[in-house]
Amino acid sequence: MISSGYSQDQLALETLIAHCLRDSAGKQDAFAALYNTVAPGLYQLAYSILLHQEDAEDVVQEAMVYVFRNLHRYSPERGAFRTWLYTITVSRCRNARRRKWLPTMALSNLLNLGMEPSAPLDYTPEAAVARMGVREALEKALASLSPRLREAIALRYGQGLTYREMAEILDCPQKTAESRIRLAHEALRAAMTPADIGLLEELWSF
Repeated sequence: MISSGYSQDQLALETLIAHCLRDSAGKQDAFAALYNTVAPGLYQLAYSILLHQEDAEDVVQEAMVYVFRNLHRYSPERGAFRTWLYTITVSRCRNARRRKWLPTMALSNLLNLGMEPSAPLDYTPEAAVARMGVREALEKALASLSPRLREAIALRYGQGLTYREMAEILDCPQKTAESRIRLAHEALRAAMTPADIGLLEELWSF
């Protein structure tokens, strides 16, 4: 998740990048460590957009190959490293969509990867049944979104990005990023019943 402040995560990433760029015996280990650090988040993003496990895995592999080959071109002055990674990943997802028609799958995996609201502390069997119902409704509603709106939802809620960060990754004005989230909200509301929306609002700021 991108953070606006300088964090330990950023420092660790910069250290790994420096090791990857060195011509040393430990270079391959540094590349492996960098891959293990960033690949899970890239897979989450790719799956959130494509809704297809194998295609998401392929996107991560393609993105990381590009990253390793072009790591020397990355410049911190141009933006955060994770922003660069997410931009590459979104671009590869769009290429994957163009290459073939991707089937819409159940989004249970997507929700398990960070887009589902966490369970409250007073979780009861009755609440579990209600939660399951709204989850199914949310899955169907998310599957009905256009690819661009799903990209926005994945970045905003799956990765927790700000609108400014989204705009940089999607290569659009910040107002456009905000508009896509608003349109996604409207589409999700239109695809769900008032009862499901009410429960979702209790579970998740929506």
